[in-house]
Amino acid sequence: MSTAAALKVFEIIERDDLIGEAQRVERTLTSRIGDWPERFGVVGEVRGKGAMFGIELVHPGTTTPHPEALTTVLRHATTNGVIALDAGSWDSVLRLLPSVVISDELIDEAAGVLEEVLATL
Repeated sequence: MSTAAALKVFEIIERDDLIGEAQRVERTLTSRIGDWPERFGVVGEVRGKGAMFGIELVHPGTTTPHPEALTTVLRHATTNGVIALDAGSWDSVLRLLPSVVISDELIDEAAGVLEEVLATL
């Protein structure tokens, strides 16, 4: 029974080209948020693969983790309809993990919400 379920999952992944969709999300996120370290002093690094991205928040001009900034960003995101997660050993990484079938428009909208708060830090 469990083997049949696993095979069905693989069939759906292939049928719906979910790997291709994850690659599309990666390209869209990279082009949309990849320049954040240059635009926002609080962003130390943007890294990701597929649909999972991490945005390292630091004290501007340093590489020192900035967990307070993460708390502020998460509060703003949640209040404005963006589901993001915290991550990292120092609680300073904003994790984005959208569905692989998210639209480019929703990615853009979510990025805009995050940019609003990043610009204030």
